[in-house]
Amino acid sequence: MRVLKKELRFNEGEISLVTESLDDLWHLKYIIEPGDIVYAFTKRRIEGATDKLRPEKADKKTVRLGIKVEKVEFHRFANRLRIHGIITDGIDAGAYHTLNIEEGTNLSIVKQWKNDQFERIYEAVIASKRPRVIIATIEEGEACIGVVRQFGIEETSCLRQSLGKGEGNRRNEFFGELASQLKWASEKVEAVILAGPGFTKEDFLEFLKARDAELAKKIVLEDTSSIGVSGFQEVLRRGAVDRIMQESRIGRESKLIEELMKEIATDGKAAYGMADVKNAQSFGAIETLLITDELLRTSRESNSIDNFLKEVEQSQGKIVVFSTEFEPGKKLESLGGIAALLRFKVAA
Repeated sequence: MRVLKKELRFNEGEISLVTESLDDLWHLKYIIEPGDIVYAFTKRRIEGATDKLRPEKADKKTVRLGIKVEKVEFHRFANRLRIHGIITDGIDAGAYHTLNIEEGTNLSIVKQWKNDQFERIYEAVIASKRPRVIIATIEEGEACIGVVRQFGIEETSCLRQSLGKGEGNRRNEFFGELASQLKWASEKVEAVILAGPGFTKEDFLEFLKARDAELAKKIVLEDTSSIGVSGFQEVLRRGAVDRIMQESRIGRESKLIEELMKEIATDGKAAYGMADVKNAQSFGAIETLLITDELLRTSRESNSIDNFLKEVEQSQGKIVVFSTEFEPGKKLESLGGIAALLRFKVAA
């Protein structure tokens, strides 16, 4: 994400930016809210007097519109964010329109900004400058590839060898197919973490060195006890992504949720669920507040969360917003969508 312009007064005003990735669209889902005004170029049918009997003949032209937001939809697999609302500035004012925001879109957002929304933009800008990473997990006869995104790891493909796995030519065929998929997946990334149990990953790396030396140079090996989603999680917990990306959002979330679960298991310095977390805050005990992006979004719609977040910040507590697209966020969701690591233990 690139920020082009900021015109703010007391956190109210316009920020203009350019989206550069699917991650940026995901961030915008939690930045843009009902009531905001969003400006972007879009296609709209322009009807003249001769078009009214045959509206299908009316031309679509590129125009810049401002719309007052009513609904935001993130279409992950279409690489698109759809913003629905009423036109406030431009042709056909008062009519409904949908802005399709994609990679490379230049848009402006006018609103009353909140601190966590500034933080999201900052994270997106910093992330755009970090190395891009994919993870491939492998064991005999099975492999999975996932792209590390800011909202989680997006599994892009899985391979399974049905018969004679690990033997002779069948193994080389399996390695060859994985190499082809890895080549395609890694075109725009700087590093590939190759993980899994046993020595299959080392054997595959030797195969790759002979077949594609340039791709082999991107490989970083990591030991895990499993593959697939569980293997991806292990890689994150071991800090392999952080070592490459310096500070990874999902790596941080994985460590925090692990720390939270340990505290809960030992009846330690933790609180979860809205009532217990608010009770902990009444004592000024919150060191780190963990909240899911979905709970934050839905609570904002009912105007019930922002004053509480300000209280946490004023008492020097940190706030971390978890993505519900990946396992740490899903675990937090199962605890009510909100939890806290505490400075000291608080009685319920």
